[in-house]
Amino acid sequence: MVVDDSPFMRRSIARLLAKSPGVRIVGEAGDGIEAVQKLLELRPDVITMDVTMPRMDGVTAVEEIMAALPTSIVMVSSLTTDGSDVAIRALEAGAVECVAKPSGVAGEFANVAGQLSAAVQRASHARVHRRPPTHDHARLSPATRIPRPAVPLIAARRVVIIGSSTGGPPALTAIIPLLPANFSAGIVVVQHMPPGFTGALARRLDALSALSVREAVEGDLVAAGHVFVAPGDFHATIGEDRRVHLSQGPSQHGVRPAVDATLESVVRVYGKDATVVILTGMGRDGAQGALAVEAAGGNVLVQDEATSMIYGMPKVAHELTHSAIELPLPMMAAGIVRAAGGR
Repeated sequence: MVVDDSPFMRRSIARLLAKSPGVRIVGEAGDGIEAVQKLLELRPDVITMDVTMPRMDGVTAVEEIMAALPTSIVMVSSLTTDGSDVAIRALEAGAVECVAKPSGVAGEFANVAGQLSAAVQRASHARVHRRPPTHDHARLSPATRIPRPAVPLIAARRVVIIGSSTGGPPALTAIIPLLPANFSAGIVVVQHMPPGFTGALARRLDALSALSVREAVEGDLVAAGHVFVAPGDFHATIGEDRRVHLSQGPSQHGVRPAVDATLESVVRVYGKDATVVILTGMGRDGAQGALAVEAAGGNVLVQDEATSMIYGMPKVAHELTHSAIELPLPMMAAGIVRAAGGR
């Protein structure tokens, strides 16, 4: 089911998706209220959802749908700051993925056709759960920034690399805010996400966390108490100078940023002082890097099947390595603190 307040956009998205193998458009809706009304009648496998709509916005619609009939939802959002920030909040409310909305310029739909089709295909495999509606938009809006003391940046002796894909943003929201302000390792997050949304994800995590979180830029020092999110469409590696370096080298596993690209550099620089965490997502990105970290004496943690939206990446990493620790999402933050030697 395609949900958008623009008839032109609904028709365009429906035509685009109808060309994808195995996809059938079962209906359309002009806003969140109509989407919720049609949900029980049409029972779609996947919904594409606009973010900004009259009567009921995308975030509220996601909450209502996840309470009434949990369904995989792909948010289709403008790449304005407001649009991407709201899309991240929709992911927290239960949506599966977000993709950039085409602008309507000639050729733009063709550019996003592959991204949207792939997102819908991944969403069709996602495990979503019923959630009671909160209607608490204070919870879903950026929190009051937590005051942080000014601390001189010193290169961290230990590093934690967190890799995630589909279902990653809500999993990260359940982990990063629980890490203590005096966490002694630097953290790099590699989330499969299009450009524009990784910055919004970093802003959201920063608003909720005692640690400083922001989208990585070239030359960032990997320092204790700091979390860097790899920007969409860039691989993030760490050099001997303990700084983040960004590149647009070839995609790995069909994605950029790739977890394996980051871990390949981390093993050389940190060895046994590295911890890798593989969260929910489809495919095998991060598994080979996790094996290399393990061989170097580092720690490997993977999310368990019961709490993974898609048990792909953590499953492959668990099977390929020999001593990976499998944890449910609510225990992952504590597991990271133990594995990285924090207090």
